Amino acid sequence: MSAPIRVLVVEDEEIAAAAHAEYVRRVDGFELAAVARTGSEALSLLGLSQQRHGPHVPVDLVLLDMNLPDYHGLDILRRIRGAGLPVGIIAVTAVRELPMVRKAIASGVAQYLIKPFTFAAFSDKLHHYRQFRESLAQHGQATTQAAVDMALAALRTPGPATVPKGLSEDTLENVIGLLRDGGSPVSAVEVGERLGMSRVTARRYLEHLAEQNTVSRTPRYGTRGRPEFEYRWRQ
Repeated sequence: MSAPIRVLVVEDEEIAAAAHAEYVRRVDGFELAAVARTGSEALSLLGLSQQRHGPHVPVDLVLLDMNLPDYHGLDILRRIRGAGLPVGIIAVTAVRELPMVRKAIASGVAQYLIKPFTFAAFSDKLHHYRQFRESLAQHGQATTQAAVDMALAALRTPGPATVPKGLSEDTLENVIGLLRDGGSPVSAVEVGERLGMSRVTARRYLEHLAEQNTVSRTPRYGTRGRPEFEYRWRQ
């Protein structure tokens, strides 16, 4: 098993900072490295207050708010990139203005997560980032065009949309976890048995994910009676 991805949360609002830190702890494969409440604190933790020093805290991924009391997030981004630190950056912010989004992407953010968001959306961004890292790491010191395309596709795969009326976010997260971690395709009956729900209920969640193009749906042949579909998480 690969080492956990160490995450620095940069967020000035106390409640949001605590929530994001707890979210990181809940996502498998990730580990909270530190929380910074200001841009200056973030730069210090990254070893960028004085350029001659290395990182004070080992960090693989930065969750970066754009609106900080002393720096703009774009300034932090540019300092990180200018220093050549090999860390991923996900913007976690309420900033929705398209020019700012474009600047953040041009400055090197891997993902852009707009507040407010659910844990499912947060978890989805982190999982796709981990897939991106692992996809590239499989090829050692050299890679291929196909491998790069696959890694970038992992970052751009859309996550589940807002949970529609009648569906529970917690249950949807459980269904997503079963599909993502299971590897092999499953039917509505199998999902219902594993998660303790009826086939009809399980099928509603699976069909919602299929409509969002988050899972693939294919007929399962060799079964008697009513045609049955199986669902597989899209990598």
